[in-house]
Amino acid sequence: MPTLPKIIARACFGLGAAALAVLAAEPAQAQAADTSFFVTSVGIGNGANLGGLAGADNYCQTLAQAAGAGAKTWHAYLSTQEADGKPAVNARDRIGKGPWQNSKGVVIAKDVAELHGENNINKQTALTEKGEVNNGLGDTPNRHDVLTGSQADGTAFPAGEDRTCKNWTSSTQGAAMLGHSDRNGTPSPTMNSWNASHPSRGPDGGCSQKDLVSTGGAGLLYCFAAN
Repeated sequence: MPTLPKIIARACFGLGAAALAVLAAEPAQAQAADTSFFVTSVGIGNGANLGGLAGADNYCQTLAQAAGAGAKTWHAYLSTQEADGKPAVNARDRIGKGPWQNSKGVVIAKDVAELHGENNINKQTALTEKGEVNNGLGDTPNRHDVLTGSQADGTAFPAGEDRTCKNWTSSTQGAAMLGHSDRNGTPSPTMNSWNASHPSRGPDGGCSQKDLVSTGGAGLLYCFAAN
């Protein structure tokens, strides 16, 4: 039978281990709460039909909530084009003023100007809401294509040629501008662009899940804390 001193020692050891576990968890929780930028770990699954901007924003909010960063207001980095009497919306105007940091506390841009200039987005910093590195060029599967519908300066494309899969409501016809989250791609003038590398394409029309996957994506989004 254990003596009283041994029982007390074991109890103290158990309390000590529990305290260490709490202390280890606290920094991770605080880090998650401070996250203000991530790439979605998975797409909605319906190609570029996101349910419009509202559906995309809600998706970002849901993933952020699951990751412990739901206290902020999250918006998807997406532009829409002028259509049906509604004005265009610029992605750069939807994401707040910054600064933004990933789940590891690394700042990717201090403000909107830096985000669209010399930012710190690359394969190692464009982490998912889970804090994981997103697959890029050379990985299997490559998933570096991220939906943006935006020009390099974060503004919408003019009305006419579709670059937003019908303002994020189509999973068949149309096309969406994509960025490379790893800032890498096949040789082209825009291969290093995080938000305006190339349009989607494919046999289904360019906006289906199959088409997005075929060009190196999965219907992923950039999500930013707007407050």
